[in-house]
Amino acid sequence: MDVQARQATSRDVDRATEIIALAFLDDPVWSVALARSDETTDHHRAYWRYFVDGAHAQGGLWLAGDGAAVSVWIPPGGSELSGPALAELAAFNRRALGDGGAGEMDELYERFESNHPAAEPHAYLSLLATHPDFRGRGIGQALLAENLARWDRLGLPSYLESTNPANDHRYERAGFRRVGSFRAVRDDAPITTMWRPAQAAG
Repeated sequence: MDVQARQATSRDVDRATEIIALAFLDDPVWSVALARSDETTDHHRAYWRYFVDGAHAQGGLWLAGDGAAVSVWIPPGGSELSGPALAELAAFNRRALGDGGAGEMDELYERFESNHPAAEPHAYLSLLATHPDFRGRGIGQALLAENLARWDRLGLPSYLESTNPANDHRYERAGFRRVGSFRAVRDDAPITTMWRPAQAAG
């Protein structure tokens, strides 16, 4: 599929955040982790904005299909959030989810971190999302393919966590292999860790 992918600019940050917030509304892990007792979701965009901003600052935010899909990458040696942003996110979680919900979120972050490989430099796919209006057209997969080709040219492997088992086979088609798994905090939902070695061009 011929889809134009480009590195996002500051003007794209709002659109990227919107895509992620809408795409993850029904995610098995994040829809539960971000759930509030009143069932409102108006805090989702503000939550995901921290991660979009963090990747954009490192050149890791990409769009395809004129804003139909977005990928959020952390380069080797980078981190999803800076120290100040982490502190801001913790305060946001307490306001949005209460002390109990924020504590559960901290435990979830710890599970992600403790399962993240540290031995070999790699590109980390933090988020991949397609706007619900454009699902089923292969745009997200085309964006992923372009991103992976870039990492291949640099000789870098890639890593991700899949929070939706329905997507695992799509990542496997792109060359990822399951290397482990762990469970979410609130609902024990499975999270699959996946690794893709750098591949030779051609």
